[in-house]
Amino acid sequence: MKKIVVLTSGGDSPGMNAAIRAVVRTGLFHGLEVFGVERGYTGLIEGQIFPMNISSVGGIIQRGGTILKTSRCEKFKTKEGLDMALQKIREFNIDGLVAIGGDGTFRGIREFSALGVKTMGVPATIDNDLSDTDMAIGVDTALNTVMGAIDKIKDTASSHERAFIIEVMGRNSGYLALMGGIAGGVEVILIPEISYNLPEISLKLKEGYQRGKSHCIIVIAEGVGETYEISKFLEDKIGFETRVTILGYLQRGGSPSAFDRLLASRLGAAAVEHLLKGETSKMVGLMGNKIEATDLEVVLSQPKTISQDLYNLALRLAK
Repeated sequence: MKKIVVLTSGGDSPGMNAAIRAVVRTGLFHGLEVFGVERGYTGLIEGQIFPMNISSVGGIIQRGGTILKTSRCEKFKTKEGLDMALQKIREFNIDGLVAIGGDGTFRGIREFSALGVKTMGVPATIDNDLSDTDMAIGVDTALNTVMGAIDKIKDTASSHERAFIIEVMGRNSGYLALMGGIAGGVEVILIPEISYNLPEISLKLKEGYQRGKSHCIIVIAEGVGETYEISKFLEDKIGFETRVTILGYLQRGGSPSAFDRLLASRLGAAAVEHLLKGETSKMVGLMGNKIEATDLEVVLSQPKTISQDLYNLALRLAK
């Protein structure tokens, strides 16, 4: 292996730059030529490939977003788009590709592996919905953003005796909502993986107000999909004004936490080292305190589950 290329694809997450830095500097340490791709698979199809050196990644570890930029490329999902991307890889004599992103990104590199290109995936998604890694890059930073928002809104909720609903990202995964809700000490957490009963929730909240509680915070994962309807139902039942706050893209931005910088550095370096061993079509992930590589077929075929024990803990602590 002489030349490798690195790209970021899909939604951005804090820590992607730290991972890019680790890939580039680890590759250079091992005597490889390292290239970057701008705008993910779209840039690969269009040939936006350029050489990178130590200076290319200087001063980026603390920055959010991705210096390589990112996109979602529908064309890449077609045979024509895949062939065009493969042609560019061959034009630049690329031997290995490191893709930083989520499940959509990994489905792309799985296709490349089938065509003979050595590939390695680095998990970076605030949804934390990939199996075979305890944490993906960006999750910890996003959780801190959610927790900070809960703390601030709780001050206002107490002052005005209102119920506040906070919608967080996560697509069909409730991880951010569950962990952020536990850390923020909220009263109710609704996630798509576990069913809920609104009449029971409203009764619980009403009992809390009768005991003297001055506020109520409810965290809802966006995958639940009924935030405003839930807000209206609860307002009618508990008799308090209800306000909705949708955190949205705030959760993706900002300087990555120390945890995310360390995780991204370890995963980026490991991706290059596994390529050098001749491995392909794998994702490097954090399992316990170890970095391990898992076949992409396994990663993409096993949905990540929410811990029922953690959800039960949230219920107990909210009483």
